[in-house]
Amino acid sequence: MFFLISKILDFLLNPLMWFIVLIVWAILIKNAKKKKKILLISVFVIYFFSNSFIISEFYRLWEVQPVYLNNLDEHYDVGVVLGGGMITFDSLHDRYTFRTNTDRILQAVYLYDIKRIKKILISGGSGNLIFRDMLESVCLKNFLVSTLHIPDEDILVDSVSDNTYQNARESAKILKDNFKNPKVLLITSAFHMRRAKMCFNKQGIPTTVYATDITTGPHRFQFDFMFLPSMQSLLLWNKLFHELIGIAIYKIMGYA
Repeated sequence: MFFLISKILDFLLNPLMWFIVLIVWAILIKNAKKKKKILLISVFVIYFFSNSFIISEFYRLWEVQPVYLNNLDEHYDVGVVLGGGMITFDSLHDRYTFRTNTDRILQAVYLYDIKRIKKILISGGSGNLIFRDMLESVCLKNFLVSTLHIPDEDILVDSVSDNTYQNARESAKILKDNFKNPKVLLITSAFHMRRAKMCFNKQGIPTTVYATDITTGPHRFQFDFMFLPSMQSLLLWNKLFHELIGIAIYKIMGYA
């Protein structure tokens, strides 16, 4: 039920949907003054939420900044990589398809390769209401073992989690079964790290954070970035709202 509610909230917290609702409302309403007012509000909504500079500044405040390697300990027992739509298997063309947030797994492979982490724990089930048999962690493990030749025993998987709370809960079970007081490096996207860290803390798993695929960079003051609308900005707002509402709900539910 919670998984379904989260998907519904993703739909409702989309600024593009707000714009569409306002436009439809303006079309249906008969009062000329109200129609004009609603149209002006809709223009403001779509411009504000499609502005790259504005969303960049909000992300700059929200995202957990990446750490330098020399600020980390020399070794960690395990790097926990949280799923996020990184990979699917295209059965029609018989191939893996990489999608979003892949910096998470690439950074984990790099850390494993330079021997900063001894093992990789990939936490992620389907995360999809329809394709319930598309298990992200299993797909990633199969790819890493068969293509990059990482030993099977060095990759642990949680294939049942659908959300961040379940990532933490199931990962905690695996960590407690396989390690005694492990040093854990938590690997996920910079915008997602706050909620992830809170959930792992709640499960009694202390972690060092390793934020990936950061959205913001140096301040940009180009004309197009500051003033021209961008569809990507609308998507970024949706992700940010998802995180903010997610933390609020997790607090209420006692997940974080």
